[in-house]
Amino acid sequence: MSVKTPQARRLKRRRRVRAKVIGTAARPRISVFKSNRGISAQLIDDEAGRTLASVQWTEADLRDLKPADAAGKSGQLLAERAKAAGIERAVFDRGGYQYHGRVKAFAEGVREGGLAV
Repeated sequence: MSVKTPQARRLKRRRRVRAKVIGTAARPRISVFKSNRGISAQLIDDEAGRTLASVQWTEADLRDLKPADAAGKSGQLLAERAKAAGIERAVFDRGGYQYHGRVKAFAEGVREGGLAV
């Protein structure tokens, strides 16, 4: 039996989720990346292979907030940018992370911003 690192286990979960979640132009995929310092996300059209909108924790509006608050605010910012790009609905890809804490706060922020997830 092999011992896997937490990162390897997360990547295995990520591949399992990505096999089922596909983004289209009408309903792009929200891909989330979480580090110890912050959270970033992208709206991705997998069919065309392009990023439609993105948000990072290093932006001026988010840098000074606490991690959970920054996650919620970044979700709202991504929803605003998606609305500006003409996107109303999206599918959420949690990236192998558990749906709690900052990932959950981000998803709730996206919903508060008016994007149907």
